[in-house]
Amino acid sequence: MPGIGIIGYGYWGPNLARAIVEVDAMALRAVADFSVPALERAGRRHPSARLLTDWRDLIADPSIDAVAIATPVSTHFDIALAALKAGKHVLVEKPMTDSVFQAARLVEEAARRSRILMVDHTFIYTGAVRSIRDLIDAGKLGDIYYYDSIRINLGLFQRDVNVIWDLAVHDFAILDFLVTSKPLAISASAAAFLRDRPENMAHLSVYYDNGAMAHLNVNWMAPVKVRQTLIGGSQRMVIYDDMQTSEKVKIYDRGVDLDGADRNAGKSLREQLISYRMGEMWAPAISPKEALQTEIEEFLHCIDTGKNPSSDGESGLRVVEMLAAASRSTTLRGQPMELGDLRNAS
Repeated sequence: MPGIGIIGYGYWGPNLARAIVEVDAMALRAVADFSVPALERAGRRHPSARLLTDWRDLIADPSIDAVAIATPVSTHFDIALAALKAGKHVLVEKPMTDSVFQAARLVEEAARRSRILMVDHTFIYTGAVRSIRDLIDAGKLGDIYYYDSIRINLGLFQRDVNVIWDLAVHDFAILDFLVTSKPLAISASAAAFLRDRPENMAHLSVYYDNGAMAHLNVNWMAPVKVRQTLIGGSQRMVIYDDMQTSEKVKIYDRGVDLDGADRNAGKSLREQLISYRMGEMWAPAISPKEALQTEIEEFLHCIDTGKNPSSDGESGLRVVEMLAAASRSTTLRGQPMELGDLRNAS
């Protein structure tokens, strides 16, 4: 049975530990955190796990085959690189690193050592997002025209990352999972309304090579929590509302077409007639299985088989590229940033 250790037992580490314990084919061997109170909590919940104050001791443990990293993003690179060099498989919290160069370096090291590098982009393991992916793969939505997301709430204010790296990272991961066309550029504007704190609201636009667009609204200073996404396709449209307890995904057989190709032959676009489709709405059945458990099971499966996970290092690198491009754009007052330039520069 593969053994896994968790580095970081603050906000997200306990959730990872619980999901790991629920997967019978993987054993939680150790937890590392510099905080003694955090280790005391881990000891009460997981009495069989070794408790360590130095993550280097966890990586050096020969009984540990894989490492899950749930520490501040600024520490991800050093810990993940050390784990890969020690021959461990790595599951790292999002975002993978805080720079494109570091993300690319981890991808290179994992490939060189034939280790699994997986990023904890939990949303792509939800039943809702996977249901939307199935609809796209089956051609039910047609060509994807746009992705419009609102991801807002009151807090939690972060110190080490701004709202783009904290919230927009989820949409970038979902877009990477759902949209097959290539993102070319990102434009972003952001603002910080509290002194000595990072930007807490932002609007972002992503431009794709096939003409599709994505628009993201992320905010830590909203009076209510909203997690709603609208996806428009040439055949159907989808509303994904993650705050709903049921019917999180609704498909609308609605859209706009040019009315009658024969009747419109020879006419200018201005003269052609528009027809509106107003079909029915339905909500597909969605698996209630917890996304984090699905993710841990896929991590274990990839360790056993050598297959790449859905959120592998390459996808994590692409997401970091999008984050870095968005951050650069905010410093230039929304000037679009070409994505390919960042990886080449690194």
